[in-house]
Amino acid sequence: MSVRFEDALTRDGRLVYTCVGTSMLPLLRQKRDLVIIEKNAGRLKKYDVPLYKRDSGQYVLHRIVKVLADGYVLCGDNQWRREFGVTDGQIIGVLTSFVRNGREIRVTDLRYRLYVRLWCGLFFLRAAVLWCAAAPIRLKRRWKRFYERRRRDKNRKNL
Repeated sequence: MSVRFEDALTRDGRLVYTCVGTSMLPLLRQKRDLVIIEKNAGRLKKYDVPLYKRDSGQYVLHRIVKVLADGYVLCGDNQWRREFGVTDGQIIGVLTSFVRNGREIRVTDLRYRLYVRLWCGLFFLRAAVLWCAAAPIRLKRRWKRFYERRRRDKNRKNL
């Protein structure tokens, strides 16, 4: 029987789990670091890292890059595409600390705050690097679609 994150937070007041996925690299390492999520009190601020549930039911842990009147704009530290339209109703909790190599690092720690300012301050440079790094994958996909379309058209002509 699996327990929903919302239920664990309500029952225990906090949620500790091993993060899965690479969207928050280099801050959170997949299947190596523990994250500690607590219930949020009120509106979140820029650079907070909420745990939220998408309409699809998927749980996501991403950083707030902009606070809007009716929601938030979020982006993973290892991503360049922003996610719009996340509302307070979707947010389950907020990252308060994480455990790396047996040591707990709180979001109030000076080194964490410096990382956030530097990492988020270089967003456009980071986005350009990530976009360029993904270029070979995009080109391969386009070539494959082109080749399949060409082959399909050739088969139609032969019929």
